[in-house]
This record gives sequence, C-alpha cells and structure tokens, in this order.
Amino acid sequence: MSLFELPIVTSGPAARCASGGCATGGCTSGGCSSGSAERASETSRREFLKTATTMTLGAMSLTLLPGAMAGDEVPAAALHPGGPAANKPMYGFLIDTTKCTGAGKCLTACRVENGVPEGQARTWVERYVHFKDGRVEVDLVPEIGYAASGEPQPAAEDVLRAYFVPKLCNQCVDAPCNQVCPVHASIKSPEGIELVDTDRCIGCGYCVQACPYGIRYMNHETNVADKCNWCYHRVMRNEQPACVEACPTGARVFGRVDDPESEISKRLATLPTSVLKQHLGTLPLTRYVGLTDEVT
Repeated sequence: MSLFELPIVTSGPAARCASGGCATGGCTSGGCSSGSAERASETSRREFLKTATTMTLGAMSLTLLPGAMAGDEVPAAALHPGGPAANKPMYGFLIDTTKCTGAGKCLTACRVENGVPEGQARTWVERYVHFKDGRVEVDLVPEIGYAASGEPQPAAEDVLRAYFVPKLCNQCVDAPCNQVCPVHASIKSPEGIELVDTDRCIGCGYCVQACPYGIRYMNHETNVADKCNWCYHRVMRNEQPACVEACPTGARVFGRVDDPESEISKRLATLPTSVLKQHLGTLPLTRYVGLTDEVT
C-alpha cells in the first residue's frame, strides 16, 4: 500500500459517520453535525500526518548540507530574498560574554513570559572555567543565578579564567530546522525570525534533530516543537525580548540592524563579533562578543 492510499480517518466519530453509524443521528453530507466530529477529524489528521512522515522520512538520514560559509555580515538579500519584504524591519541579537555575570534573571524572565515547562528551557547560560593545568569545565547556571546557587567554587589559584555564555536561538538565515519540517510548521516571519506554527506542528521531532545548536525541544506539555523566538509577540509590540529586559548588566542587546542609530547597530560597528559554529554556514543572526575557541 502506498503512502497516499493510507486512510486518513480510521476511528472515532468521523469514521462512524462515514460508515453510516453515527450515534447522534446528525449526519449530513459533510459528516456529523456535532463538534465532536471536527475534533476527531483534527486528531486523526495529526496522527495520520505524524505516522505518514515517520514512514516516509524515518529511514532517511537528516544529513544537513550547509550553504555558503558565514561571513562577517549577513546580506539583506539573504534575509528577504523575495524582495517585497525588504521594507520590513530587520532584527539582530548581540550577546556580550564579557558583561554576563550569570545572574540567571534572564532565565526566569523567559520562563515566565513564554510559559516554558519546568525542566525545559528556551535559553540557558553556560559557565566556562579554564584551569591552569589545561582543563576546561562547562556547567549550567541555575535559574537563581550562579552566585546564589551555593555551588562549590574552584580554588582561585587553580583558575586561569572563567566566563559565562548565554545560549538561545541563533535565528539562522539558512535554517536547517526549517528545511526538514514535513508539514511546514517551521516558518520564517517577514522580519527573518524563525517561528513554530503550533497548530500545524505534528510533533514528529525532525526539526529538533536538525538544529545543530540544540536549541529546539519537544514541549512535554503541548507535545509540539518549541524554541526561543526572540519573544516575537513582544517584538511586534515594539518591546524588548523578556531576557533582554531582565538582564542587569546589558549583556543581551536586541534591536534593528537596519537602523544605524540603534544600540545594536552601534555596537556591531565598533566591536568584533562572531557566531556559533560558523563552519556550518547557517548564517546566524545571533552574534557574540568575546567567544573563545572552546565555545565556538
């Protein structure tokens, strides 16, 4: 049996209606008149699509073919290749690792603003400790902040240097997660921000596997893909992302990169920046100040 011969509705009220066995007696030419038929049809649609995509793509390798190598600048044409969207604002995110103190306030702000389930995160902060003997240790900063966590501190005489690195969605221009979604639930907004259409997502998890930065996850409350979207709903209200607003040291900077007078444009013009995993050629719009080889 081919993929397209599989029945879409195999059980539930919609199936009973199709066979003439609707218990409500409300069958019409379009199916059961009760709202339960619509709900069953939607559930069946999701299950069918999830099964179908698993059958079709499950045996396939999700090898990602990077595009052009990431350079110092992301061309505007790459952000809006269609042309008409060129009039839309273009946003960027800058993280200055020299300013981050691991306070954790950004983590709490993100969780509260976006309803992130416990045990999962749209953004996190890593602490890197370089020891004089050549070792490098990496651990996660708790939400209450590193200083208040009570975690044992390494002996100062053994440490060469230490710093904090926030992680969040890189909002890639050439996004692998977008390319592998079988139902087009991974979409790019006119402003170049990667979003998840939770109504369309079937929870197959392919985008989670495809993200080379480990940013996406399956939300265990909604059972669909989730990730940082730079607080798109706030951005559309001309507000800052929650994590940026909560940062006490100005380590996170967000704004319009097409406005030369914006804070992010001024910083990008004067500070050397880099991106995570530049060799992949995904053209991230999230840029960093002070990244080391151990992080990239």
